[in-house]
Amino acid sequence: QVQLVESGGGLVQAGGSLRLSCAASGRTFSSYAMGWFRQAPGKEREFVAAISWSGGSIYYADSVKGRFTISRDNAKNTVYLQMNSLKPEDTAVYYCAAAGRVGVSRSADLYDYWGQGTQVAVSS
Repeated sequence: QVQLVESGGGLVQAGGSLRLSCAASGRTFSSYAMGWFRQAPGKEREFVAAISWSGGSIYYADSVKGRFTISRDNAKNTVYLQMNSLKPEDTAVYYCAAAGRVGVSRSADLYDYWGQGTQVAVSS
């Protein structure tokens, strides 16, 4: 089992920045690919970013490429999502997830463990 706890969400003005953190406990964190997903009200959960266990492979959704940066610190069992130039359309609950079966993936179905989510609200 892997337990994931997100933090760092909040309310920010458009153009601002936030840094989300996801702390993991349980089985060996460094063996898992990690991903960030988000879900806005009335919409389906969507992929945001993912990183392989080593950090050598990283994927981004087109909507956040160039603005968001995913990173991980295996010594601290933590994955981060630095979000810059935030837009109102980035408003959502952000979830981190861990995948033990694949190296890295954009598909939510391949992630085994999920956090409870952290709310990000961007005002215009």
